[in-house]
Amino acid sequence: MFPPLTRRRAAVAALTAALLVPLAACGTADEKPAAGPTSGSAPASAEPKAANLTVLAASSLTDVFKTAGEAYRKAHPGTKITFSFAGSQELAAQVKQGAPADALVTADTKTMDGLKAETGEPTVIAKNRLVIATGKGNPFKVDELRDLADAKLKVVLAAPEVPVGRYSKQILDAQKIEVKPVSQEPNVRAVLSKVELGEADAGLVYKTDSAKSGDKVVTVDIPDEQNAVASYPAAALKQSKNAEAAAAFVAWLSTPEAQKILQDAGFQKV
Repeated sequence: MFPPLTRRRAAVAALTAALLVPLAACGTADEKPAAGPTSGSAPASAEPKAANLTVLAASSLTDVFKTAGEAYRKAHPGTKITFSFAGSQELAAQVKQGAPADALVTADTKTMDGLKAETGEPTVIAKNRLVIATGKGNPFKVDELRDLADAKLKVVLAAPEVPVGRYSKQILDAQKIEVKPVSQEPNVRAVLSKVELGEADAGLVYKTDSAKSGDKVVTVDIPDEQNAVASYPAAALKQSKNAEAAAAFVAWLSTPEAQKILQDAGFQKV
């Protein structure tokens, strides 16, 4: 026979144990059930919402981006991309003026670096090199950079504030070649057009642009040691109203699919 005090303690202990059993089964209020898949949960790599994107791009990307844009639209139904092509310096001016756009791709890192306050983190998506484009049949037998110094030649270059113009000046200065152009154009396409139309005998353009001209011009390669490499950075714009979709397009430009399109067009592998 237990003393009265001992019996009371045993009863309290039994009651406490009985109360704890259901609490242990239910769990505490702060505990959460383990996360598991639900029918309404979205995967981490969910497709961005469809959007109408405006992409500002360097003139030398005109042809390849038309192909790339169509490939992107097929892979992302509902997304529409409108490209606006111009010299990189013109595009930079548009961005600074607040032109409605979602992404930017320039033909040099210098221009992009000057827009750090307006862009997200840029990624180089392609590279290019310069060539000499001469008139059909190369009647003046231009074979190397030094030939452009011939006073008989009508040479056209891009303006020095344009990436291709800056690259042109860089390689000519490095070889100590003085060229007096008959005109300085606002973008590489304008330079190429002058040569195609016979308004100039030769000009310095990107390899990819000259290749698209077919037999309208003759392409003269420039040795690597005398050449310059043009890098093409892409970035989403902070002013974009379609930030997620803009970032998705910029990221896509580095995918194997996009890189194949760029390399098939003559751009160098990054």
